[in-house]
Amino acid sequence: MIRKIGVIGFVILSCISCVKSGDVIPDVAVNFEASLTDPRLSALKTVNGAVIINGYGVAGLILFREADGTYAAYDRCSSYMPQNKCAVTLDNPTLTATDPCSGARFSLTDGTPVKAPATMSLKSYSVNVSNFEIFVSN
Repeated sequence: MIRKIGVIGFVILSCISCVKSGDVIPDVAVNFEASLTDPRLSALKTVNGAVIINGYGVAGLILFREADGTYAAYDRCSSYMPQNKCAVTLDNPTLTATDPCSGARFSLTDGTPVKAPATMSLKSYSVNVSNFEIFVSN
């Protein structure tokens, strides 16, 4: 019985140690605010529209308009080897984004990986819209 508990403990510790501290997208302060009438955000007027905003997060932001009219925001830093800070790029159509360094692809509807080698989602941020202003923060 003690041997089984030891084996189970070893397996659990092995799984936990698979995620190294370098495999996590770092936490940085994000406070982006803009008018939805800003020309940089014109692609957000349509469903599944997406834009890139540089200068925020680890590698910039992707703002995405969902089918239900809400918005999602993700850090452009790929979750595959994030220590490299490789910025994902928008695909056409803008339903996915691709890591040009590894070829990993991510869904913009929820940030999940849809093509290997990535196994973790893009880092998402909170989005609030009020009075035609969009606010992205963490």
